[in-house]
Amino acid sequence: MMKKQILTVLLCLSLFLVQIPAAQAAVLPGETGATYETLFTSDVSLRGSSSQQQFFTVMDYWNVDQVMINLQFQTSQISEDKLSSVTLSLNGIPFYSFRPSLDNNGQQSLSVEAPKGFLTKGSNTLRIQGSLRTTTGGYELCNIDDMQDSWLHLFNTSNIAVNYTPKPITGGIQDFSARFSGMDTVKNEQSLLAVPQNASGAELESATYALSGFAKGNTLNDRTIPLLPYREDTVKDKSAVVLVATYDHLPERIKKLVSTADDLGTHAVIQLVNKDSLPTLVVTSRDESLLIKAGRLMASRELMSQLRKDLKVVTNATDVVNPAPAISSNITFTETGDKLTGPNHQEQTYFVSLPSNRSIADDGRISLDFRYAANLDFNRSLVTVSINNTPIGSKKLTKELANGDVLNLNVPQSLNISGNFTVTVAFDLELASMLCTPNKEEMPWAYISKESLMRLNTKDRTDLLLSNYPYPFLRDGIFNRVAVVLPKERDDYTYRSLGNVFNMLGQFAGGNTGDVHFYSDNAGADNLKDNNIIAIGSYKNNKVIRDNNGKLFFKYNKDGSTLLSNEKIALDEQYGAAIGTLQLLESPYESGRGLLAVTAVSSESYFVVSKLIGSEKDRWRVYGDGVVADKDGTVNAYRFKTVSGAKPDSLVSRVMERSDVLGFVTAAVMIVTLVVVALILMLRKHKKKRGDQA
Repeated sequence: MMKKQILTVLLCLSLFLVQIPAAQAAVLPGETGATYETLFTSDVSLRGSSSQQQFFTVMDYWNVDQVMINLQFQTSQISEDKLSSVTLSLNGIPFYSFRPSLDNNGQQSLSVEAPKGFLTKGSNTLRIQGSLRTTTGGYELCNIDDMQDSWLHLFNTSNIAVNYTPKPITGGIQDFSARFSGMDTVKNEQSLLAVPQNASGAELESATYALSGFAKGNTLNDRTIPLLPYREDTVKDKSAVVLVATYDHLPERIKKLVSTADDLGTHAVIQLVNKDSLPTLVVTSRDESLLIKAGRLMASRELMSQLRKDLKVVTNATDVVNPAPAISSNITFTETGDKLTGPNHQEQTYFVSLPSNRSIADDGRISLDFRYAANLDFNRSLVTVSINNTPIGSKKLTKELANGDVLNLNVPQSLNISGNFTVTVAFDLELASMLCTPNKEEMPWAYISKESLMRLNTKDRTDLLLSNYPYPFLRDGIFNRVAVVLPKERDDYTYRSLGNVFNMLGQFAGGNTGDVHFYSDNAGADNLKDNNIIAIGSYKNNKVIRDNNGKLFFKYNKDGSTLLSNEKIALDEQYGAAIGTLQLLESPYESGRGLLAVTAVSSESYFVVSKLIGSEKDRWRVYGDGVVADKDGTVNAYRFKTVSGAKPDSLVSRVMERSDVLGFVTAAVMIVTLVVVALILMLRKHKKKRGDQA
């Protein structure tokens, strides 16, 4: 017993003194010892009687061995430790309570094992409920605590650690696909999408379609799936590899594992091999158009989730089309309704997905249908709705409407919202003044019904600015005539830069029907006309960048050995040779199209700057139309173009996008038509009568 206590103390001290790493190394299926730790997203505080939630995920392919809740926190130095308490609940089921200590200035650590039986596959919720007191009550009839004094602060080094053993791969391509973009695999850099060393345009096109599908399944906002040539050193220590190549470019040892190799002139295959050693998904064909078609299939998360065997054959007759979902004007917040319980401030947040090139237009409206407890202090209770944490309206709660209340709010255009956003419904549920009010978890309450919805009208954001990226390369979730120009000779940094670009594009892509084409740097104007161009490379190795140097915001000197100063920034010669730039300008090959130059003197430098558009983590640092970044993490963004928008849509196209206005116009046209027809008939009848009288 004494040894166990000593071990517990040592573990707590180690948690307090050393920040736990985000995750340990991933392992192959069937091996043991894997741990995935979900850090708290930010510092959070409990005040008085309140709670906080933290979410974590358990993957379908995990056999969970243990779940540890590791908390690092500090409590108010004037807390009454004999009266204050904290309760931990997993998916709504309480499993541990403790009283915070005032030792060590109230700063402490705690490690608690959560019951595995309370877990669910997918998303799980850890709720931390505090009841914090700063007064003993003495001879008072009731205790009245000051909320500002009654607090417990949880540091963001707190985490939820899931120890697990990966299950063997038994679900075919679908099972592999889930692991390839699984959060543990991606976080530990265990997945790789590979192509031949000197990949052809068809191989790169197929690979980037596949990468966009896997990137959509990646739930981490600070990690990407790398794209690299297939070599022994690049696949070493990986636990999941996707190899896209024509059959002639496959390594000999992989060729021997491919089924129906003799028929690959008439079909492509997606085949899972080496499941027990290095699981590899091979995508190959002798026909380039079929290889591209197989890549399009892999861009569809829906289709990939249906492939339960190790082999999928793709022919000319295979249907791989997965159109982007329609942009609905009516968005439902909850499918079944959401209940909020407990006194004081309670919130429910909803995530709304919107293509990044579309923004909220006029006449947006939120209709909130809700009900709440009838025993509130209705002089102080209210509901507030916020968009991206900006309040747009509130309503006082009333006893008369407790069983059925509605709040209708207009969505202000001044919010300037584009892309994904959040809607938060916050209730302040204040209890009526009483001598003593017991703290009951289920009282008071509020309920948001499934009839609550948002009517959302949107419009295109067509300004060629990086704040609207990935427009113009995606439009309404579809690849928008993308032409990628790469150097003839490509090193690993060039492939990694390309992978970063398509990790971000894949996150926003909604379907697999758009077009991406690849060209070497000697591509002519006819190839690039009517395309949105992504040019990756330097002045010396990419002719498109070299030919358009005079149009760049950050220009190269005559021999391309450094970037020059401009009206926004003065650049030392050595510093100009070490930085990377993102430059989004109008295409020199056709008006209304865009050109994104991912460029630097060295490939390592343009790889560094490409990371800014590789994941959501750094996307906020990219705006304007010219961005400079160096290896030390310094990023500067500038705007050069004074006019950056594409030609505005016509009145007809704007009306066609608005279903409500279109319906009104259609009805008006029909009424006018009926009136005109009626007048014509009356005139003809009148003339006929006059003729009869004559």
